[in-house]
Amino acid sequence: MAKITASGALEGLRVLDLSRVRAGPTCVRMLADFGADVIRIEPPPGVDPNEGMFAGNRLGGDFQNLNRNKRALTLNLKKPEGLEVFKRLVKDADIVVENWRPDVKARLGVDYASLKAINPRIILASISGFGQDGPYAKRPGFDQIVQGMGGLMAVTGFPETGPIRAGIAVADSSTGLYAAIGILVALRERERSGEGQWVHASLLHSQVAMMDFQVARYLNEGDEPLRAGNDHPTSSPMGMFRAADGELNLGASGQGTWVRLCNTIGRPEWVDEPDWANEKLRVKNRARLNAALDEVFATNTVGHWVDTLNAAGVPCGPVYTVPQMVEDEQIRHLGVVEETHTSDGKPIRVITQPVTLSRTPAAVATAAPYWGEQTDEILREAGYDDAGIARMRAEGVI
Repeated sequence: MAKITASGALEGLRVLDLSRVRAGPTCVRMLADFGADVIRIEPPPGVDPNEGMFAGNRLGGDFQNLNRNKRALTLNLKKPEGLEVFKRLVKDADIVVENWRPDVKARLGVDYASLKAINPRIILASISGFGQDGPYAKRPGFDQIVQGMGGLMAVTGFPETGPIRAGIAVADSSTGLYAAIGILVALRERERSGEGQWVHASLLHSQVAMMDFQVARYLNEGDEPLRAGNDHPTSSPMGMFRAADGELNLGASGQGTWVRLCNTIGRPEWVDEPDWANEKLRVKNRARLNAALDEVFATNTVGHWVDTLNAAGVPCGPVYTVPQMVEDEQIRHLGVVEETHTSDGKPIRVITQPVTLSRTPAAVATAAPYWGEQTDEILREAGYDDAGIARMRAEGVI
């Protein structure tokens, strides 16, 4: 097959993807969707005892969603010839992405200094749980562990529940996106300097960065964030309310929105209520305000309030299940879900890139590859002949 070109935006860039699980593949998926030639490199089956974590069900939705638009090469880097093949590929590559523990790179000889000696323009993106150095550098890092250490679990849930993990891999996914941004910045700088550089991102730092205003208000005002359930910690009314047939998600932050809310629900006198006169007082007296709003919203359906309040400029929405979400008319209009097909024709639905470019948009060109599906093709591109490829396969190099 020809090289996969999903978009013209990053066409001509070659990425060697050594990453596993979620953060690294999230990073590389963005590059692939925007047209980079991504080669996913993984050990031949049976070499890695943890392979089930990253490649157990290649036709499953998670693997397919993370690894579309990539070509696949099997390569045993524990064998000297496998390392030599990798280093030959590095000569013509632009980017290498990995999420090994920091000491593994040095032990294999694929750390940044070693790669730079082969190709001074190479950009190495290293993703880790806790950073490339420091007291926790060698710890294994998983999203849930970092959600706890990065403060997210402490502010998630209701006061009486104790810490609760978020329902998605916040640390993994955000780290992948931060790493992709770092790679794109390094590419732009390389245009000026002619040199690559080492980009690293960690789950821990990314999780703290995602905490954003919660940490900033503690650092500067000493205001320690606590669990507030569905209520916003600094704005009110902003949270979940009970309509006649389900939950209404309301975001009436700001004085102007508060006034519009009062007028729209037929309670204009609330604007002059002393306990609710400004945002600070509405947060302080939230319990009484929320109870009063529940009484109003219980008089009609979620659909009625969503239409009425949005028409008045008051942000609100329903609370969807995942099946309801994918059928929403705006989700469908935005093309959030797209169907592609595996090489044997099996249909696969994946989530498209959430950023749109007007001239060179991302695309889903192919499904995720089978294990080593393009191994021979990629090695031929690198200058290996059929006899050499057959010998490496017989020796377990590929």
